[in-house]
Amino acid sequence: MSTIIYPSPIFGPVKSRRLGVSLGINLLPKDGKVCTFDCLYCECGFNSTHRAHAPLPTREEVASALEATLLKMQAEGTAPDVLTFAGNGEPTVHPHFAEIIDDTLRLRDKYFPAAKVSVLTNATLITRPSVFEALKRVDNNILKLDTVNEDYIRFVDRPNMAYNLEAVIEKLKEFGNSAIVQTMFMKGIVDGKNVDNTGDEYVRPWLEIVKAISPRQVMIYTIDRETPQQGLEKATREELDRIVALIKAEGIEASASY
Repeated sequence: MSTIIYPSPIFGPVKSRRLGVSLGINLLPKDGKVCTFDCLYCECGFNSTHRAHAPLPTREEVASALEATLLKMQAEGTAPDVLTFAGNGEPTVHPHFAEIIDDTLRLRDKYFPAAKVSVLTNATLITRPSVFEALKRVDNNILKLDTVNEDYIRFVDRPNMAYNLEAVIEKLKEFGNSAIVQTMFMKGIVDGKNVDNTGDEYVRPWLEIVKAISPRQVMIYTIDRETPQQGLEKATREELDRIVALIKAEGIEASASY
């Protein structure tokens, strides 16, 4: 089983399926995972087998490393399309997440004002006021909502903190048209349980909540790399295209990454 552990605090730039030329910002330790979910499909592996020993990078370390990289890219004539908070887990767990967002926006404006700032988040901590307000300030807050079936979330996404799906959904609605909803669709059998969330049993209730959130965009995707859990399968292009069509029929922009 191969896994991906990203350098910290800066990695890339890399070519993202969804975002273009992306310079990664990893607010988690360089040697393991820190996440409020422990998803069966996570490319970084399971939390228990990739425990971090290094500390979180400090706010100052992130700003210094980011500025040095942006200066280098500027000198090389390489422009990022996006500065993306991602990496080895959930970026919003960093205690200075909001301040780091402010630093990043300042540096972006100084060196590459056309670049977007994106955050890939599982949305577990959006009920924290500082996290919510920081996410409102970025160009692309990409907020995970794999399903609205709480049993599925607890089996597949496996939150390891107090998690209230209803509270998360209500907070997602507060983002309104600034939100980008991100959803993983996949198939397979795990411990005798079917984890296929591509059918109407899962898609229709999820779509009703998406409509209530009224996001700017929905990004759906499927497994792209090896997963720590055996038995998972990619959703097909046809399955993803069907879901995209359902979303677009409701007047919401949508895209699929295959």
